[in-house]
Amino acid sequence: MSDRVLVERRGHILLIGLNRPEKRNAADLAMLHELAGAYTLLHTDAELRVGVVHGIGDHFTAGLDLRDVGPGLASGDLDLLPPGTIDPWGVLTGPVAKPVVVAVQGSCLTLGIELALAADVVVAAAGTRFAQLEVARGIMAFGGATIRLPRLGWGDAMRWLLTGDFFDAAEAHRIGLVQEVVPDGTQLDAALALAERIAAQAPLAVQASLANARLAQLDPHAAAGRLHPVVAMLAGTDDARRAVTDYLSGAPVSFEGR
Repeated sequence: MSDRVLVERRGHILLIGLNRPEKRNAADLAMLHELAGAYTLLHTDAELRVGVVHGIGDHFTAGLDLRDVGPGLASGDLDLLPPGTIDPWGVLTGPVAKPVVVAVQGSCLTLGIELALAADVVVAAAGTRFAQLEVARGIMAFGGATIRLPRLGWGDAMRWLLTGDFFDAAEAHRIGLVQEVVPDGTQLDAALALAERIAAQAPLAVQASLANARLAQLDPHAAAGRLHPVVAMLAGTDDARRAVTDYLSGAPVSFEGR
């Protein structure tokens, strides 16, 4: 990793910070590659249970740095994802296997919205401004907004996808893009608190729940068919046995992911 994306471990949590504040965290190709590396670390490291993505400075992200990536987009010769890495937007590869909490503030534009849509819980500072601006730039969203935003509601999705208009955190919360709106400056603390609650649970159970919920969006019958076999597998883990023993003794449960 270089300085485009800051990575910090806090116990079982991986903080992933977009770090180009002088450009409002607009993503050039180097940032895209480093972000994929950070998500791959979260995906593969067994000690990591939750990711928290946030923006350094006043803004989450102003979207793509079109001066840097525009020529590659126009030529169709843009290497967005290094080989063997996980796509943070879950479009070019399968999604990261661990839960991701996103904290946004300031500007959250284009790929920032799509990063939030690909995540699992989103916390927004009250002053955040959102926009899916691609149609105003002569292109279309290609990080998953056309796939995921309509799941929140067709009319709301078309209202923002087809106009490129800005909307605020209250509207983002109303349409389900954001799960919690907090005072400006507290969004990262709130996201970390949620991540700590998730990380304190049995990690195999958390990941299985996440995987089944994702499958249910694509194929509810397949997800239903996986319920009993997966629960049987989880019930045989050391964590599940420890949870029963500790529950009966009144001791707090310390899960190990086994």
